[in-house]
Amino acid sequence: MTATMIFDILTGIFTVIGVFFTVVAAIGLLRLPDIYSRTHAASKSATLGVMFVLFAAVLHVWVDERVFDARLLLGLFFVLLTAPVGGHLIARAAHTKGVPLWKDSLQDALKEDKDKGLE
Repeated sequence: MTATMIFDILTGIFTVIGVFFTVVAAIGLLRLPDIYSRTHAASKSATLGVMFVLFAAVLHVWVDERVFDARLLLGLFFVLLTAPVGGHLIARAAHTKGVPLWKDSLQDALKEDKDKGLE
């Protein structure tokens, strides 16, 4: 087995893992009961999915074309930085506007913090 074949296999594995996490995020967006759960699925699973696919692209470009593409790494960095923050802000805005939690939710930590005056 040559080194190129190993890197091709790794690229395929990272791509499949990324697609798996992206599909899990899409299913979570469709199936989860409230906006808070959905933002969690979108921010966590989709971020992991995009990161794995972008890392596979970095590996592919580096091995096959012998080029180090910093734009892909910047994309990785900005997705890692912005997606969870965006999900958090959307959930926070929904809570501030009074969007109710799912009826079977066990805890509302933000409401508890507001009641204690910690916010």
